[in-house]
Amino acid sequence: MDPFSTLIRTASHEQHVEAETSTFMSDLLGGRLGVDAYARYTEQLWFVYEALEADAGTLAADPVAGPFIQPALLRRAALERDLTHLRGAGWRSTLTALPATETYAARVAECARAWSGGYIAHHYTRYLGDLSGGQIIRDRAERTWGFARKGDGVRFYVFEDIANPAAFKRGYRELLDAVPADDLERQRIIAECRRAFALNTAVFGALDEEFRLSA
Repeated sequence: MDPFSTLIRTASHEQHVEAETSTFMSDLLGGRLGVDAYARYTEQLWFVYEALEADAGTLAADPVAGPFIQPALLRRAALERDLTHLRGAGWRSTLTALPATETYAARVAECARAWSGGYIAHHYTRYLGDLSGGQIIRDRAERTWGFARKGDGVRFYVFEDIANPAAFKRGYRELLDAVPADDLERQRIIAECRRAFALNTAVFGALDEEFRLSA
């Protein structure tokens, strides 16, 4: 039987592609949107990572989620530094979540509090995505809007404490393979992965509505 990490990747592949190829992300990466759209997207990420990381201290002791809580992955401080650069020191006073973002963050928070298996699903879809496709976003952002390489504005995508991302991702997949869960629970986690991608895609859809390019 395939390892759990392989099952997760293949089962959520379609949703993953849908998220990556959303109109908003395609326009953003294609340089067809301004830096304001990038800043707005970064604001939405803050709400999701606030939900992911608010209970990290408690979850570190959880037998299922605990091994995944690694300080090298935490993104909230980097996001806040980026938002200070993008929106100014008073960024919190203008911070607003789109309804789709509120739904996404609420589901993450619910899993963090009540279902560690579901929390892993959201952890996996976010952090491994940041380590992989996130690097494409960083590169495009630096080139499109002139951010310093791996500097303010793109620090969210810079994992300073992960020297070898490929090795880290291998280790992460090994943790997935070792998750203490029976087949039924693993299927539930896979379903939550699909849900995570769908929630993310809904945020892209809302951002597309907000920044829709005139024909």
